[in-house]
Amino acid sequence: MNLTANDIFSVKSTDAFNALALSIFKLQAQNCNVYREYIFHLGVDADEVKEIAQIPFLPISFFKSHSILSSTNPVEITFSSSGTTGMVQSSHHVTDVKLYEQSYLQAFAQFYGDITEYCFLALLPSYQQRAGSSLIYMVNDLIEKSRHPQSGYFLYNRDELLKTLLDLKSKKQKTVLIGVTYALLDFIEQFEIDFPELIVMETGGMKGKRKEMVREELHEQLTKGFGVKAIHSEYGMTELLSQAYSLGEGIFNCPSWMQVLIRDTNDPLSLIANGRTGGINVIDLANLNSCSFIATQDLGRINPDQSFEVLGRFDNADVRGCNLLVQ
Repeated sequence: MNLTANDIFSVKSTDAFNALALSIFKLQAQNCNVYREYIFHLGVDADEVKEIAQIPFLPISFFKSHSILSSTNPVEITFSSSGTTGMVQSSHHVTDVKLYEQSYLQAFAQFYGDITEYCFLALLPSYQQRAGSSLIYMVNDLIEKSRHPQSGYFLYNRDELLKTLLDLKSKKQKTVLIGVTYALLDFIEQFEIDFPELIVMETGGMKGKRKEMVREELHEQLTKGFGVKAIHSEYGMTELLSQAYSLGEGIFNCPSWMQVLIRDTNDPLSLIANGRTGGINVIDLANLNSCSFIATQDLGRINPDQSFEVLGRFDNADVRGCNLLVQ
């Protein structure tokens, strides 16, 4: 079976998602050596898997120690996780970067509309400074595709960022400010701005830079500092090619080709009901050429409307992700 990007990104219904997920599972169980071995050692017969709940999810830590590939095509780009010195980084080998590009472009359009209507400001290192980051790859492309002359990176130039924000506010320009959490906090400690229409999107924590804060406290400070009603968030990671978005209150929704399930913390091969806290499993159909079924190290719960919340990390999980982009 030859699946295409159109098969993935045209999914609209639950039935279509489930059918495609099962088809991708069969392909990856056969073509991804690491996943096939993992399934074998669990004693699972891939041919007997008939529904989503029966699919084994690959622990995300395998991306640190193995090459997770379901395709024999050449690797076009390798995304790597951020990390401190001595930390083993995850590597996601991508054989078709167009799948990633279509995923984030279509997801942004689904949640926010036409990219060319926005100006993108980034409190992040530039692509040249952190070329292996999937987040930076995405933001760099959004900046370019916005075609807005004031889109760009401002991590080391807060004065210029303030000037730009005030100018964009005066022009009533739709604007997204995306940044690592501590950089957003650093900015509002120096400046305060009242820009109610601004979309402030935080992408990670503060390990090594500031003390950790609960989401409510963090978002209260950021909403006050930027003069906005809510703080948006992006839930993505090196090992995925799709992101979920929160438009406020830490409530995330997935694009139609991504789904979150919750596993039992005491029995990681079993899923639990909505409303209960457990480990976050992600189905990312855009991960067609690696593995679409990932057991993360995040804790969360699913709400009745299928939105989800991220409540923390497993105790032994590494510090990782966007909070370590800048050292």
